[in-house]
Amino acid sequence: MGAAANDDEDAAGAGHHGSLATEKPQHGAAEYAQDGSVDLRGNPVLRSKRGGWTACSFIVVYELFERMAYYGIASNLIIYLTDKFHQGTVEASNNVTNWSGTVFLTPLLGAYVADAYLGRYWTFVLGSAIYFLGMVLLVLSVSLPALKPPPCNAAGVCPKASALQLGVYFGGLYIIAFGNGGTKPNISTIGADQFDEFDPREKMHKLSFFNWWMFTIFLGILFSSTVLVYLQDNVSWSIGYGIPTLGLMVSISIFLAGTRLYRHKVPQGSAFTSMGRVIAAALWKWSVPVPADAKELHELDLEEYTRKCRFRMDSTNAMRFLNKAAVPVNDNRDKDTWSLCTVTQVEETKQILKLMPLLVAMFVPCTLIAQTNTLFVKQGTTMDRHMGPHFEIPPASLGAFVTLTMLVSVVVYDRVFVKAVRRYTGNPRGITLLKRMGTGMVLQVVTMAVASVIESRRLAYARSHGLDVTGGQLGLTIFVLLPQFVLMGLSDAFLVVGKLEFFYDQAPEGMKSLGTAMSLTAYGIGNILSSFLLSTVTRITRERGNAWVINNLNASNLDYYYAFLTVLGGVNFVVFLVLSTRYRYKAQSTDTIDIVIGLETEKAKLQVEPLG
Repeated sequence: MGAAANDDEDAAGAGHHGSLATEKPQHGAAEYAQDGSVDLRGNPVLRSKRGGWTACSFIVVYELFERMAYYGIASNLIIYLTDKFHQGTVEASNNVTNWSGTVFLTPLLGAYVADAYLGRYWTFVLGSAIYFLGMVLLVLSVSLPALKPPPCNAAGVCPKASALQLGVYFGGLYIIAFGNGGTKPNISTIGADQFDEFDPREKMHKLSFFNWWMFTIFLGILFSSTVLVYLQDNVSWSIGYGIPTLGLMVSISIFLAGTRLYRHKVPQGSAFTSMGRVIAAALWKWSVPVPADAKELHELDLEEYTRKCRFRMDSTNAMRFLNKAAVPVNDNRDKDTWSLCTVTQVEETKQILKLMPLLVAMFVPCTLIAQTNTLFVKQGTTMDRHMGPHFEIPPASLGAFVTLTMLVSVVVYDRVFVKAVRRYTGNPRGITLLKRMGTGMVLQVVTMAVASVIESRRLAYARSHGLDVTGGQLGLTIFVLLPQFVLMGLSDAFLVVGKLEFFYDQAPEGMKSLGTAMSLTAYGIGNILSSFLLSTVTRITRERGNAWVINNLNASNLDYYYAFLTVLGGVNFVVFLVLSTRYRYKAQSTDTIDIVIGLETEKAKLQVEPLG
């Protein structure tokens, strides 16, 4: 793998060590969380009273129900848009990916609000209320006759939905997207915050947190793509939407019930403002030389970080130009101007900028993932979905195999693969995060190649039976599509979990919400890129007289489109390979934790071996 050069992450992160000092009452420093965690009132917290897996249980249960709610809408959205709103395949697919893109872009706003103003907890609570409002609006849209789009008549003429019907339904969808901006970047970060990075035992628990976090997420998805999808297709859309709405209400209540057990992090200011200031200051002082001695750069006293429960970082020579932002002008270190930044602010900016190329490399993989809830599902509508004389499998239910494969793979990865491999690599994670992501990307390319071959077979069957002209359902069982769903689930076990953990783990300590938001942003851009590619490819191929994707999939050339995505994924993987070999991981812990007790400063050395 391309990340082979990064086997020793701790060595690669040398020189990025920082210090955290936290003020504690006279209670015995070791009993308090050493990572700056506080309660909602800002008081230091005892490790034995808050956090850990006990607190995480409330958060994980919330995520289970919330994912059931979200995917209760998302899994079958393309079917509702084509069957009820009578939209074409390309239009419906693009509406799904545009909405999904918005869902995953709004977390940038939520991360900004959390880091700059409200903190993660209160931003999450506000986002949950907005989210629930959107779900209620969707239930009304599919339940009230005046808001439901009219059905097709006996002659097959399908009247268009009114502006009110479209407005209410899509309004509900985008209110959910807005609320998701407050919940999504913060809930997983709140969960990870329950483990103290400076306690060796809790630190090991944190390594497994993201695996089990994703396991819980996909349990919720599994319920949505089986039970809820079946209810929507065969019983009632009102019931199919009502159950996840009720589940969301229950999940919010469960989260709030665990409030007294949570550890919190103090808001440390907007990451965007801090980074913008560093870049602007460096450009403003472009002609100012950087001193050879890093001690001449501007930095606050350790006690100042102590008071704010923040981490301090040492200066590095990477992106040396940005160090100009911390160079005092006229030897006036005390003057508080916008153009004088601290070393810590500079190093935090560097760390985020280091992640940007890898973030861009995630756009195409997220585009490939987007096919699962759009074109993969539409393929299923053309197949024989019968199991026995009376039961039909909903097309979107094949997504359950993505989930099942993911569930099994995550457990095997965490309990078998990691334990076996870490003995040889010395890495507590088994392999590096970039290697895990790269493996998932390779599996994605294989998935799309297999999907192209399967679609070619499906089209050949349709043409041989004259169904490319008349349309209609093929005699091929829907399970012919199973390999592409299973392979996508296997790739997700590597890529999705690894990506979430990588951007959280590699973000500076004061910008963890931003790190999580960056991971989600890749999905947002990836979904929007999917809309762009599908529209562009369809337009170009239509102009050439043979559109690759049309409403009658039996007369389409969807196999060509999948082959195009395979090539695109392969090229993107090569780019990722190059970027991953050049990336150097940041240090995962501090060498020294300075604990200030009362008015006296006591130096307590806690040696924690950096993560591999």
